[in-house]
Amino acid sequence: MEKIICGIQQMGIGVPDVQEIWKWYRKFLGANIRIFEEAADAPLMIDYTGGKVQSRTATLAISMEGGGGFEIWQYTSRSTEKSKFEIKLGDYGLYSCRIKSRNVSESFTYFKNNGAKLLSEIVKTPNGNLHFFAEDPNGNIFNIVEGNDFFSNTKHPSKCGAVAGSLIGVSDIEKSLKLYSGILGYSTVEYDEIGVFDDLSCLPEGNKKVRRILLSHPELRKGPFAKLLGPSKIELIQSLEREDCNKIFEKRFWGDWGFIHLCFDIKGMDALKKECSDLNFPFTVDSSNSFDMGEAAGRFSYIEDPDGTLIEFVETHKVPVMKKFGWYINLKNRNPKKHLPYWMLLAMGLNKVKD
Repeated sequence: MEKIICGIQQMGIGVPDVQEIWKWYRKFLGANIRIFEEAADAPLMIDYTGGKVQSRTATLAISMEGGGGFEIWQYTSRSTEKSKFEIKLGDYGLYSCRIKSRNVSESFTYFKNNGAKLLSEIVKTPNGNLHFFAEDPNGNIFNIVEGNDFFSNTKHPSKCGAVAGSLIGVSDIEKSLKLYSGILGYSTVEYDEIGVFDDLSCLPEGNKKVRRILLSHPELRKGPFAKLLGPSKIELIQSLEREDCNKIFEKRFWGDWGFIHLCFDIKGMDALKKECSDLNFPFTVDSSNSFDMGEAAGRFSYIEDPDGTLIEFVETHKVPVMKKFGWYINLKNRNPKKHLPYWMLLAMGLNKVKD
């Protein structure tokens, strides 16, 4: 089977308290659909957890507005550690999560009126799109951006959909493009600018000279969940002045406080594994045949970008629609390029968590 990148499945977020922060994600980002919630050990991640098997609880939450979900991840075998240093623009890793909005101005007003911590006013990107930065109660930065593709209208008052990409700090954009533009298919350059940017000035070290490049994929994604996951963009930031850039997860474990991985829903894992190996991005983790998370099953793997940022791939085999009735979507024998029917994807909304 050929490699198919179906879209961003989720942004992994390490947190000290899953239930507490998920309330915030429901309130401000509309991520109120539970796909799975499960406690287990993570033996395959031992190379990223200090050489010891760690236990955790994880919840995958999505919005029926569309976009990638949030894998909200909490250690149960140890404390979740924060970075010992202030994370600044230009540091290497997943710096900010892009969230698509139906109306940036209305989203801004909702965030402001409901007490969210705003880092900026509404500002413009180099290509003239409106956006703003906000921070969740754990200090994770979200970039609320103009969206033009939504799966359904939930009428959530924040006007937000879910994950639409990420702002990623890198040491060398040209090296990073081999992964993000090449393997992951973000081959359209929406802008590529060097300078000091007003719209980044609200961020720590945001008044320093950087190169920034915004990448999108030229064609709509294919695959079972592509319509729900929707289009996404990756913005790479390379500091041109700072000499003290750090890896965001320096001397910490995967699963610790912050954005821990960016996960792509894919088909054709074996073809992807060969391509990644050929281009010097070998799998560092591979669950090989299948993993079972109780409520979802499939195969997952990880690679590192040139700066060690973790990119996850998941080939989903089974996903719950209504667990209490034993209703699961089995994807193993479906056409890998074909979208699941709209009604079937919409049915996942039956797993809504109400506040």
